[in-house]
Amino acid sequence: MTSADKPWLAHYAPRVVAELPPVTESLPQLIAHTVADFPRAVALDFLGATTSYRELGEQIERAAEGLRRRGVTHGDRVALVLPNCPEHIVAFYAVLRLGAVVVEHNPLYTARELRHQFEDHGARHAIVWQKVAQKVLDLPADLEVNTVISVDITASLPASKRFAMGLPLKAAREAKEKMWSPRPKGAVPWEDVLRGRRISRRVPVPEASDLAVIQYTSGTTGAPKGAMLTHANLITNTLQCRAWIPEIERGSGSVVYAMLPVFHAYGLTLGLTFAMSMGARLVLFPAFDPDLVLAAHKKHPATFLPAVPPIIHRLLARAEEKKVSLQGIRIGVSGGMPLDTTLIEKWESATGGVLVEGYGLSETSPILMINPLTDERHVGSIGIPVSSTVAKVVSRDDPETEVPVGEEGELTVRGPQLFRGYWKRPDETAAVLRDGWFRTGDVAVMDERGFFSIVDRIKELIITGGFNVSPSEVEEAIIALDGVLDAAVVGLPDPHSGEKVVAAVVTEPGAAFDAAAMRQTLREKLTPYKVPREIVQLDELPRNLIGKVLRKKVKEQLQQRS
Repeated sequence: MTSADKPWLAHYAPRVVAELPPVTESLPQLIAHTVADFPRAVALDFLGATTSYRELGEQIERAAEGLRRRGVTHGDRVALVLPNCPEHIVAFYAVLRLGAVVVEHNPLYTARELRHQFEDHGARHAIVWQKVAQKVLDLPADLEVNTVISVDITASLPASKRFAMGLPLKAAREAKEKMWSPRPKGAVPWEDVLRGRRISRRVPVPEASDLAVIQYTSGTTGAPKGAMLTHANLITNTLQCRAWIPEIERGSGSVVYAMLPVFHAYGLTLGLTFAMSMGARLVLFPAFDPDLVLAAHKKHPATFLPAVPPIIHRLLARAEEKKVSLQGIRIGVSGGMPLDTTLIEKWESATGGVLVEGYGLSETSPILMINPLTDERHVGSIGIPVSSTVAKVVSRDDPETEVPVGEEGELTVRGPQLFRGYWKRPDETAAVLRDGWFRTGDVAVMDERGFFSIVDRIKELIITGGFNVSPSEVEEAIIALDGVLDAAVVGLPDPHSGEKVVAAVVTEPGAAFDAAAMRQTLREKLTPYKVPREIVQLDELPRNLIGKVLRKKVKEQLQQRS
């Protein structure tokens, strides 16, 4: 494509470069540069307890040696099952330092969900939040998870908060129950991994082209699959984010809020790797809690705040309720679902900063597009391609044919942040990657200025609160329930989460229908955001001539009933 084919370049903010040089180093090298450049700066802030970059670097090197002594080596997959906490950051870089591959997991996954992913990636080592470690220890023996390292995240809290958790008060007991449980038998304490010397410099660092992370996603179709992201993919996307906001300078004392989970692609790049490359203070929240965010804001307002609309809604409401000013938050980026104009106005009025919408997928590390941080932005669109990225809209029937400006088609993209493919799924990789272009599965329109808007979704993926939900995965869990003959799962519009998961079920003859009981049982099998908000009984599900359930028809039926 020539510059004439990239009308969006005319709308780049001043100082934003169109092309970035190729990445030649790995993530451990990138964090090592930051440690050397800003040793005394605060790297991590966990509810008030801080870690300097020098301390972070030392912990990474000790943890890498501890993992090496336990058998982790180049190319091994290592599962991380952790919330946002300092140990997560240390473990992430320590695994990568050995040339091993991080596999991120949601710590709220059920045993069933974890088993499916472990069966797929085959990790033999896991670093796990102590509260959920037993679920990993209980995985079937044939998965051969040889080492389960248990992390007590309360050990990283400020001393005052640890002391408060031990008080004989109901609030203290509830706070402790949320974050702590005894270390289960058979788990290795995280402290043992850190105990000892630093890793030898003779242990080689990985190459830029090496696999760094397997990020599970529902992809464009089907059940969750592992998107393979290299060191170069992740560093490129980090540099693309940095290039988009040149007004935030490296080493300037910037503050990044990790309200989004680091185990999610969005939180991983716009939170973790972005902050670490900048020498910024990364403020970690173990889960989104508006009161904790407001408390942190009073001390260190965010320079950069990645979020999703539900979080923005809740933070604004809580700040108004508690009469806390949000002034001082400079730049917010929202993704995962459309950003309402009214919400933008409320946020910018409350903060004095700017809030723009962006777009991406796990397969793209994840950022592809962001609105300019200038008056050039187009509210209601997903923005324009970031540096070194090109996009086009093609015919849904023929991906080789580009459609005219203003017409709908499938959004396809190309850039150095594109993933290597799906773990152990060459056919599914080939279906979405062709000649360097990635088919997103989203229906889009590009206007004459080069701004893109998502208008529909080819894939049947449900996006709720910024998280992807595979309908087939939820359907499988529902059909396994007693008395259920068939099920179809769809996403219906929701003002708070973008979409809500709704299930239509057909029960066996004579079986009782109890939606509340079904949802209760599903909570034991599925992460909370995957559990259907509503379950509706139908006499039958619409199907095509070969018997496939027509989810689009199901969706229409459910919308008519509401």
